[in-house]
Amino acid sequence: MKTVIISGSSRNDGHTNALTNQLVNHTNWDLINLNDYNIGYFDYDHANKEDDYLNLIQELLANYGTLVFATPVYWYAMSGILKVFFDRLTDLITIEKELGRKLRGKNMAVISSSHGENLGEHFWLPFQSTATYLGMNYLGHAHTISMASNDIILKNFIRTVDQ
Repeated sequence: MKTVIISGSSRNDGHTNALTNQLVNHTNWDLINLNDYNIGYFDYDHANKEDDYLNLIQELLANYGTLVFATPVYWYAMSGILKVFFDRLTDLITIEKELGRKLRGKNMAVISSSHGENLGEHFWLPFQSTATYLGMNYLGHAHTISMASNDIILKNFIRTVDQ
């Protein structure tokens, strides 16, 4: 199955956008920008179940075997918009269990960007643990430095994802 990049940046013209464009230009991966969707916060009453989230998840599960999450680093964590996306995975283990089970066996990878190399291994924990919990294969991760040459990092990341 195909690979898709799910971009979780608050800006459509920032460094993460440049990063995802580089990935698209060097692969046959598709790109989904979370800014193009209306995704509400998770709530225990599932009041947001009519927003774009469940339709987007259905599209992802039907068409892609590998999900690559791209995020800037905001305060040592994934971006807010991507965190909301991850929080809504709760819908898939509560009200949409059959849909959630379709994540089993899918692949996940993560790429981030920031102005420095100040990430520790803890940054990747939410991604790795989520993949494990959902029965997904965690392929790996890479961090890039904004406005630097990341060619080797991108080449290695693409190789890891496309194995």
